[in-house]
Amino acid sequence: MSNKKKKKLTPLQQEYNELVIKEEPKRPVLVNCIRAFVAGGTICLIGQGVQEIFVRWGGFDQKAAGNPTVAVMIILSTILTTIGVYDKIAQWAGAGTAVPVTGFANTMTSSALEHKSEGMVLGVGGRMFELAGPVIVFGTVAAFIIGILHWLLNPGMGGMN
Repeated sequence: MSNKKKKKLTPLQQEYNELVIKEEPKRPVLVNCIRAFVAGGTICLIGQGVQEIFVRWGGFDQKAAGNPTVAVMIILSTILTTIGVYDKIAQWAGAGTAVPVTGFANTMTSSALEHKSEGMVLGVGGRMFELAGPVIVFGTVAAFIIGILHWLLNPGMGGMN
């Protein structure tokens, strides 16, 4: 809490805040980092395995195998979220499950499941894209800015000769 906010508190409230801070259990930061690393790494390892399957037995090259790999990982995440497994993994792993594309799929699926009682359009569709909207907007704006920077820094590229 900032000092400015502390000044507005009564002495009893300040004493209570100090007691809360003192009694609050310490977070195991190192253990949480290790769990996130293991979980995120495992998800990426599974994704790499799926990509290798597409390359070796699907006839794809490394670049072309990327899109179906992402699709499979999203489907796996959605299925695991629907049956309640992904959330248990996320509870244990923390941010390690939030960073890969599977974390975004988990968030979207959870939102859809939570609001399905409100109907398919206003509940599932509306709430799901209320959550995804900022991510889509940020991704679009970032891609636009990066594209302009790339064009400015590499004027010979992009068919503008």
